[in-house]
Amino acid sequence: MPTVRHARLFRNGRNQALRIPKEFELEGEEAIIRKEGDKLIIEPVTKGGLLQLLATLKALDEKFPDVDEGLPPLDDIQL
Repeated sequence: MPTVRHARLFRNGRNQALRIPKEFELEGEEAIIRKEGDKLIIEPVTKGGLLQLLATLKALDEKFPDVDEGLPPLDDIQL
């Protein structure tokens, strides 16, 4: 599959549009577009799962509290 190909720009009303060749089609119904210098970056919007969401989050710097602190040992609990 070629990694470079010319594409046509055209007008659709007041918007400029781009014909995306078949081999560059994106999955889904939406895309995110951003400009970096003179380049346009187009990425498909995907419905990710929980693992994808968690991978985007920053690590926490704070320590979690010890939730077992102050509780009697399990051996001392009578049912």
